[in-house]
This record gives sequence, structure tokens and C-alpha cells, in this order.
Amino acid sequence: MQVRPEQEADKTVVREIVAAEFDTGAEADLVEALREQADPVVSLVAEEDGAVVGYAMFTPVTVEGDAGAKLMGLAPLAVTPAHQGKGFGSALVREGFERCRQLGYGAVVVLGHPEYYERFGFEPASRYGLKSEYAVPDEAFMALELEPGALADRSGTVRFHAAFKDL
Repeated sequence: MQVRPEQEADKTVVREIVAAEFDTGAEADLVEALREQADPVVSLVAEEDGAVVGYAMFTPVTVEGDAGAKLMGLAPLAVTPAHQGKGFGSALVREGFERCRQLGYGAVVVLGHPEYYERFGFEPASRYGLKSEYAVPDEAFMALELEPGALADRSGTVRFHAAFKDL
């Protein structure tokens, strides 16, 4: 298994993987929009035997009323069905955390299944005084500090990139 930055040649297979993971092609369209509009973007692929089998993207998010917040949002994360449960998603997430740290981001938020994301240390973002701009169950909007104290004294509504509004 290898995790590496996405390359131009990966875009078609990444689109296929993301579209297969979700019910519509909207998430695949989101990836394309974020590649063009968000900065910085952490865009990673997982390979097995030279074939791309997984994908993860991290993009900046904002906290309403807190211009100093340095948070990234993880979305989407997708792994081909044949490779799920084999550590590809975990490897993508962990490498993404490291790259976000290197870019100076102190925390990551995600909308997802708590039973999956808790293994990385995510917990409900509400514990940090953060809430999602979307109407989602409290336990589905989670946060993780990459740097201790990065979410201390932060609170407010987390806003994802405008491209997410097309989902």
C-alpha cells in the first residue's frame, strides 16, 4: 500500500471511486470544483500494486466570527468496495492529518459516521463549541485537534467551502 499526492493522471479513476462510494455523482463534481477553487487542498490517493483504490481530500473551513481559526475539513473519503476494511481509508486519513499539520492547520472537522471516525480521535465538535452549518445530528459532526489546544477558546458555526452547497 502506498499513499501519495493525487496527480493529474489520477483524476479519472478518482472520479470513478468517489462516484461509486456515494449515491450520486455530486461528490465527484465536488472534488473537481474544490480542486479548482479551494486553496490549499490536500488531495491524496491510496494505491495497491500501482492501482489507485482510495481517495481523500482536505480543504480549509472557516469558523464564523473567528478569522484566526486554522481548520481543515475532510471530505470526501472514498475507497473501492473491494479494498474497504483493509486499512486504505485509515492510511489516507492519517497521511492527510500529517500534511495538514505541515501546512499549519491545527484541527480537522468531518461530517460522517462516528463509529468510523472515532478511531482517529474525532469527537463531537460540539464539545469544542463548534457546530455545522448543515442540519446534521450532533454526533455526525466531529472535530479532532492536530495540535493540542488548537480548538481551545474557539466556538461558532463551521462553514465549508462554497462548493459544498451544490451537494
